[in-house]
Amino acid sequence: MKLMLNDIGPVFALLLVGFLPNEIWRLAGFVLVRGLDERSQIIIWVRAVATAMLAGVLAQLILSTSGALALTPVGVRIAAAAIGFAAFLIGRRSVFAGVVAGELSVMAGAYWFGI
Repeated sequence: MKLMLNDIGPVFALLLVGFLPNEIWRLAGFVLVRGLDERSQIIIWVRAVATAMLAGVLAQLILSTSGALALTPVGVRIAAAAIGFAAFLIGRRSVFAGVVAGELSVMAGAYWFGI
């Protein structure tokens, strides 16, 4: 089977406009912070801002969501976030454990409420 330009066009576009612009900034950040102290005030501030932005996005996803997740009751979404966070802590700060526990909780809640 021949690989045609039409077949790889969307993949090429995704790499060109989605992946490469982000990777350039990640690489620049990696190069620029090489010599910085992890406990410096600027790094602590940047980490705090990044954490606050992530918390805001998660709150928006939990409280005012759209699509199929909006059909799930808000209590189920809040409980799933709490269960995921508990699994994260119990799993020795394992992001994988937290995400899996949260996802399973959302799926169980959706199943329980017949969604």
